[in-house]
Amino acid sequence: MMQLESTINGRCTQLEVNDNELLLDVLRDHLGLTGTKRSCEVEVCGACTVIVDGLPVSSCMLLASEIDGAEVVTIEGLRDTTFYERAQEVFTRHATVQCGFCTPGLLLTLWSLTDGRLGPLRDLREELSGNLCRCTGYQSILAAAEELTS
Repeated sequence: MMQLESTINGRCTQLEVNDNELLLDVLRDHLGLTGTKRSCEVEVCGACTVIVDGLPVSSCMLLASEIDGAEVVTIEGLRDTTFYERAQEVFTRHATVQCGFCTPGLLLTLWSLTDGRLGPLRDLREELSGNLCRCTGYQSILAAAEELTS
């Protein structure tokens, strides 16, 4: 067991974790932040994406001990932002959500790419290539992401 201190969604958090415990499990099981999803467990689908020190990472492959001193943002940390409110509106209008399982990872990836600001991105297909959707296909997601970031 080890003690770590991190800022999670703007709150200083002290945790006691096992040396081999994944960040995904700590977020979901210790902190109740269930917006972070378990899916492929091999860092390819994007469902477990969180932001660590400004960069999107797969929490299914990151040991919790690696966030000691880091700033972590989960989808719950975006709830009170203009970005999140606008994303809800745009993603709903473009019918991007069926099951919604991929949506937190998509939004966190877009958040990290725009640094929370609404503005254009270079190549959305490439930027979102690490986020898989099994329900809606990608045209509606790309259309919503383009509108959100333009």
